[in-house]
Amino acid sequence: MVKDNALVRVGISCGDLNGIGLEVVIGAFQDNRMMQHLTPIVYASSKTMQAYRKLLGMSDFRIFSAKDASLANPKRLNLVNVWDEEVKLKLGTPSGTMAKYAIQSLDAATQDLASHKIDVLVTAPIHKDTMQEGGFEFPGHTEYLAHLSNEEEALMLMCNEALRVGVVTGHIPLKEVSKTVTTELVLNKLHIMYYSLMRDFGIRKPRIAVMGLNPHAGEQGRLGEEDGKIIVPAIERARKDGMMVIGPYAVDGFFGSGNWKNFDGILAMYHDQGLAPFKALSFGNGVNYTAGLPIVRTSPDHGTGYEIAGKGVANPDSFRTACFLARDIFLNRRMHKEITANPLQPQKQFRQQR
Repeated sequence: MVKDNALVRVGISCGDLNGIGLEVVIGAFQDNRMMQHLTPIVYASSKTMQAYRKLLGMSDFRIFSAKDASLANPKRLNLVNVWDEEVKLKLGTPSGTMAKYAIQSLDAATQDLASHKIDVLVTAPIHKDTMQEGGFEFPGHTEYLAHLSNEEEALMLMCNEALRVGVVTGHIPLKEVSKTVTTELVLNKLHIMYYSLMRDFGIRKPRIAVMGLNPHAGEQGRLGEEDGKIIVPAIERARKDGMMVIGPYAVDGFFGSGNWKNFDGILAMYHDQGLAPFKALSFGNGVNYTAGLPIVRTSPDHGTGYEIAGKGVANPDSFRTACFLARDIFLNRRMHKEITANPLQPQKQFRQQR
């Protein structure tokens, strides 16, 4: 736990070295004002970072080499050296061999997170196919972190200032979605979202909209029975548990009409159903947050960007926002813990101010 006046220590995994991960990291922290709010610590290699700086024409950008995350310089972008060998970058090229460095970086960062040497984790993008080739045993970051946290379920929650979209099913084939969505699973994701909105985002009484699975939310069974038989019972049980949950909504009308603006969180049934409208509305400024875990992890809302890697045009805004959201959630959790531990304290302070 950091002191009230201390900086939040942000651990950063390097992601796919042939993508834009380290490019947006360097781009984000060229602005020294970032260090007024957090202390960034990248897990990679000094030789690789030097190669990137030279490639991007940023050789004068200074990075502090920290032997250990606990020795990080609060005024600089820090580097913890994870491997020593020189890596031959082939920007824009997927490579299972190169994926091993992304895995090493992620493992080192999560170990320091577990040891409280860093406070939060921000992950640069990975390529899921090459990660599998490199020996990564999980579909993505979300499943990996849920496994390490001993949590059966986590929630992929895409966020920007006005929109938060979670998905019931993540990285699975579309043909498996209807078999996977159950009343219990939808209810579980609703509980995760509701609690996260309160604890992580400071929303006292969250309003959640639930999307239907089928077109027009099944149209009373004519276009599919899952909405009425699976999703509606989950919503009813969530309401009995005290949650403000409404739906199921037809996705096209819900987003097309702007109704999404009336809710604090939106639960979609599958990956593209939630992420397609989210990215259409906020691509480049969104953040992927893993809700439901004891740790805080965020990531930019874009992928490896192979097609623009090394060209100096990658936009660091989403990565920058991911760092700030991780910091905000960490501080919100601390405040939530203090309030729930002593619920009368805020009222006492308020009376004193008056």
